Amino acid sequence: MTPVFDLLQSSIMQRALIAALLVGLCAPAVGTFIVQRRLALLGDGIGHVALTGVALGFLTGTAPVLTAVVVAVLGAVAIELVRERGRTGGDVALALLFYGGIAGGVLLIGLSETGSNATLMSYLFGSISSVTQEDLWVIGALTVAVLGIVVVFGRELFVLCQDEEVAKASGLPVRFLSLLIAVTAALTVVVAMRVVGLLLVSALMVVPVAAGQQLTRGFRATLLIAMVFGVVATVGGLTYTAYVDVAPGAAIVLLALAGFAVSLGVGTLVRRSRTRESSP
Repeated sequence: MTPVFDLLQSSIMQRALIAALLVGLCAPAVGTFIVQRRLALLGDGIGHVALTGVALGFLTGTAPVLTAVVVAVLGAVAIELVRERGRTGGDVALALLFYGGIAGGVLLIGLSETGSNATLMSYLFGSISSVTQEDLWVIGALTVAVLGIVVVFGRELFVLCQDEEVAKASGLPVRFLSLLIAVTAALTVVVAMRVVGLLLVSALMVVPVAAGQQLTRGFRATLLIAMVFGVVATVGGLTYTAYVDVAPGAAIVLLALAGFAVSLGVGTLVRRSRTRESSP
């Protein structure tokens, strides 16, 4: 029996791989819209707020994933409203989320009787052994919701991300769509936190998209390529951590960065070749 086959026999690894596959599909799909709208750090801000939700779950004795969903969605809506209505710029609003989210999470986890430093680290950097059957059902449901939003509202979200003024002139509900992107990003952060970790989830929403942009200029093609990169990074990184005792989030992000480096080199060579062919 090969080591890989032995690995797949483990119920813990089976759950973790399914979760990794879902995360690899979900995060880059939403990240494509976020990057296009120049809100690449939105996932980081929501991740910090979601930590408060996780800690609140431990403090109240409820499911941390569910409380993280509620708090992350509220935080995402808050930052979008602050960005739209307030005088505070988007970067400052994100900074407020960073500081408040991480401080609230650390404070509440310290007050919790069931929380610990080890528990906190598993949510910050991911843990393959922490994905339970209940978590997998929640992750699956959230993934279906996120991908459903991308499919149903993809065209409208694309117009909004390209040019907000054009979206307004076209009669699109800009405020609703902006909130929809923020909420979808919040759901994606919660989906990914068990595998990648809250501190690194934003990288999985951005790096595969950046890799896809090196190989194509089309929006739909970028989205599909980013999802492929995301799945390869999550499944590959998680498999590596099954043999080497390192945080899965770190392995996944480093593998995604390696994919970006390869795509950057390939994209550069292709563009140079096209330039030479078009030269007289």
